[in-house]
Amino acid sequence: MRTFFFTTLGCKVNRYESEALSERLQNLGWKLAQREEEARMCVINTCAVTGKAAMQSRQAVRKAIRTHPDATVVVTGCYAQIAPEVFASMPDVDCVVGNRDKHRIPEICDYPGTLVPAKTWIQDLTAPFPFQDLPIARFGDRTRAFVKIQDGCNAFCSYCIVPYARGRSRSLVPDVVIHRVNQLGSQGYSEVVLCGIHVGRYGQDLTPKTSLASLLKTLDDSKGIARIRISSIEPMELTADLIKHLAVSEHICPHLHIPLQSGDDDILKTMHRPYTARAYRGLIHDIVATVPGVSVGVDVMAGFPGETDRAFENTYRLIEDLPVAYLHVFPFSVREGTAAASLENRVPSQTIKERCEHLRALGQKKREAFRQDSAGSTHEVLVEGKRDKSFGFLTGFTNNYIPVVLEGNEELLHQIVRVTICKIDKGKVFGKLVPRREAVGESGK
Repeated sequence: MRTFFFTTLGCKVNRYESEALSERLQNLGWKLAQREEEARMCVINTCAVTGKAAMQSRQAVRKAIRTHPDATVVVTGCYAQIAPEVFASMPDVDCVVGNRDKHRIPEICDYPGTLVPAKTWIQDLTAPFPFQDLPIARFGDRTRAFVKIQDGCNAFCSYCIVPYARGRSRSLVPDVVIHRVNQLGSQGYSEVVLCGIHVGRYGQDLTPKTSLASLLKTLDDSKGIARIRISSIEPMELTADLIKHLAVSEHICPHLHIPLQSGDDDILKTMHRPYTARAYRGLIHDIVATVPGVSVGVDVMAGFPGETDRAFENTYRLIEDLPVAYLHVFPFSVREGTAAASLENRVPSQTIKERCEHLRALGQKKREAFRQDSAGSTHEVLVEGKRDKSFGFLTGFTNNYIPVVLEGNEELLHQIVRVTICKIDKGKVFGKLVPRREAVGESGK
């Protein structure tokens, strides 16, 4: 029997693509292995956004080779795209497939007993090319589904390898996005995450041009799914129109992840980030003042070349003063081929480590404060498919991305229920189910 297994590293886009490719393989007669060791073909979908992600990708490939000496090993994703020679030089890797040919993996591998003779399938991504759709009918057994609406990036931030790994920005046409979201809603999913590499650029490459705000309004009007969540979005792409719509929408989750990277204007300029610390500060305060209950997450980088103690302090103080809910902290990672790779004034690794620790401690304070502020409030919680391991309670997320545990029976799994947050203890948020009759009476509040 032709069995396969996916190992996926990195972002939501990679996860979406692995799910779609898995579905295509099963439609061609392959069977998803229940356990990795049973697979006759292993596909490793790699990531290259940081040095750590690249290392983990190499480790995943070596593990697949070691664990499955007789299996076909296929390496794809961003690391395969930018450094195919790393994997092609491994004698037990059968095929290396770049991002432009990723959608062809099911056909490349769908040969009895062997692959197409070519070992490396890599195309140049510098020239524009259309959005390559990977349709998906179901998204595994998860409570929520992802829909990839955009791919590629035009920003070319000086530290980032992604534009070289993904190509220029391109979008899925609105009609297909709407159909896909509504289809997932009809299959019982309660939440869809709209994902992309540079999702705020959605629609700018289409004819006629459109925008993320326009897409969200149309999805809202279609009422095809209960909740829609937006993945990471760049600060300058959060337009006044988009923020205004978030404030009144019944379906778009009040949760935004907005990369900052640095709170120092000189570092932002060297990073090729198109905003100032003051502009970012104003944006966050505007969003929090406009969108009720909004949760704002932040990406921040420590140790970019030239980051002095004062520059780091500017970043720390900016975040400390902002009403944000959590941080994702990254150490600067040299990516060969980017503009930042040739910069001087490198920050010592020990200093980077210490700065990351300070930022993560600040992030933990922000997370705890945001959750404490939620005590006594009532939210709609989407219950996950698994219980909390510590207490055996149900687990779920509010629409503004607070993880909640609560008592309840199995019939609540995958459902949206109304919950009052009653206690926050040691970082865990405990909720109490609002009785159905009471919840109905509270509708519209």
